[in-house]
Amino acid sequence: MDNNVEQGPEKTPTAVRTGTASAAAVTAEAISGTRNAGATPVNTLANANSTFWKNSGRRVPGRPSPKRDLPPGFAATGHRQAIGSGMVSTFRDYQQSVSDAWDTGDDEFCIISSTEAAAAAAAAGAGVDGTRISRQMSQTAALNVIETHSRSNQNHNTPRANDCGSADQTSSSRSTPEENREERRRSLPDSNENRSRLRNYPGRPQLQKISSNSQDGEYETKIEKFQVLLDSPQLDLVALKKLSWSGVPRRMRAVSWRLLSKYLPPSSERRMAVLESKRQGYQDLRHNYFRVDSQDETQQDTYRQIHIDVPRMNPQIPLFQQQLVQEMFERVLFIWAIRHPASGYVQGINDLVTPFFIVFLQEALTPNTDLEKFDMSTLAEETRNIIEADSFWCLSKFLDCIQDNYIFAQLGIQEKVNQLKDLIQRIDVNLHRHLQTHGVDYLQFSFRWMNNLLTRELPLHCTIRLWDTYLAESDGFALFHLYVCAAFLLHWKEQLMQQNDFQGLMLLLQNLPTHNWSDRQINVLLAEAFRLKFTYADAPKHLETKS
Repeated sequence: MDNNVEQGPEKTPTAVRTGTASAAAVTAEAISGTRNAGATPVNTLANANSTFWKNSGRRVPGRPSPKRDLPPGFAATGHRQAIGSGMVSTFRDYQQSVSDAWDTGDDEFCIISSTEAAAAAAAAGAGVDGTRISRQMSQTAALNVIETHSRSNQNHNTPRANDCGSADQTSSSRSTPEENREERRRSLPDSNENRSRLRNYPGRPQLQKISSNSQDGEYETKIEKFQVLLDSPQLDLVALKKLSWSGVPRRMRAVSWRLLSKYLPPSSERRMAVLESKRQGYQDLRHNYFRVDSQDETQQDTYRQIHIDVPRMNPQIPLFQQQLVQEMFERVLFIWAIRHPASGYVQGINDLVTPFFIVFLQEALTPNTDLEKFDMSTLAEETRNIIEADSFWCLSKFLDCIQDNYIFAQLGIQEKVNQLKDLIQRIDVNLHRHLQTHGVDYLQFSFRWMNNLLTRELPLHCTIRLWDTYLAESDGFALFHLYVCAAFLLHWKEQLMQQNDFQGLMLLLQNLPTHNWSDRQINVLLAEAFRLKFTYADAPKHLETKS
């Protein structure tokens, strides 16, 4: 602020009370002084403080702005009339003054309205420089916002004028936000449709989409290495596991999963014969075992439970609500349960079929197909039978190393939950004590992690990436999954420590915000799990309870 202010002995009563008046009243007095030639001291004060007042004169959305048209006798009427004229006096006036705060175009916050532009033009004609400078600053800010929007929007290029002070650019900048808002409106329906379709169902995977395009370019360099391995007459399974541990390219995933599951033999000459034999064998199983009208009460109970669970899978994706798809899942689960009487069908196994089904379906379709809305009836019956048979055999191989998770009382899961508890106690005692203090038992949240292998905690494309590594684990993924769960829990430590009651902790643990996760987050999670396994897996004492 300029300190060279005229200190005259003559001061009006209004000027004397400026120390107790509000900022809006003083601003109104300064503006009135510029228009009243008789109020010399106030006029001098306004000119001296033009740098400050021109900033206060700008219109800020959501804030009541002083009225510009003041009565001629304002300087002599006193402080109360200043408040009545310069500020809003009724709620309706206040509501109108802040109505611009609801405007959806954030780039309009720096644009001068038409009323202010007219007032600025009138003031410029009267020789007032402060308003013209304020308009130029607003113009510059508006152009900066427009340029920022143009960089973030790939489909929209906003032309930027060269001269920031011309009147033509004011109208151009005023119309540009309209174009920005129109562009955003055209893009809103798709996003709203996705949000309404993919709501967050408690206890269900927060799916954004079935497949992720983020990994295509990242894994492009690995395609040639995979091709060399898969084309070799005798596959080096150890090399394939080593290469697949960090992720499998989408076009190579179906073949790689069949080989990693040991569904296909390493010899390339025998693969087609084995495939035909296995697929025909599954058709025989369908005819022999899948009898809905069976008189066996146990089989009827199994089928009834499967028939209830399958429609509940992924309710936000239309693909899984089709009758053809649900019948395929029912046959796979029912036949698996009949062939494994020690465990039978257990709720949660139905979620483990989904990744195999999606991977083999992607193999049969073009890369750009929208799987979420794909109509399975348009696919040939032979192709559907192949997808169903391959999903069954790969699921059977996949569950072999975690069979004890689904036997009576699910003892395998209980043991892994206790191991997770001991592991977290060794790694992060503060987090462990925080959970124990608020009465959170590990079984209450990690049982589902073990039973469903995190399929309900992660988006489906993240689960598929996770299973690339699980299938590539040399000694089976049962042990490694324990350390993945530990790394997954530690990842949310900061958010968990902020919850100070049982309800808040359980709501967070059962609905973890992973809907925006991609392959990149899974890679970090797997790296941390590998570090924990390397540290603790070969040190059994770390997993024993302290004496």
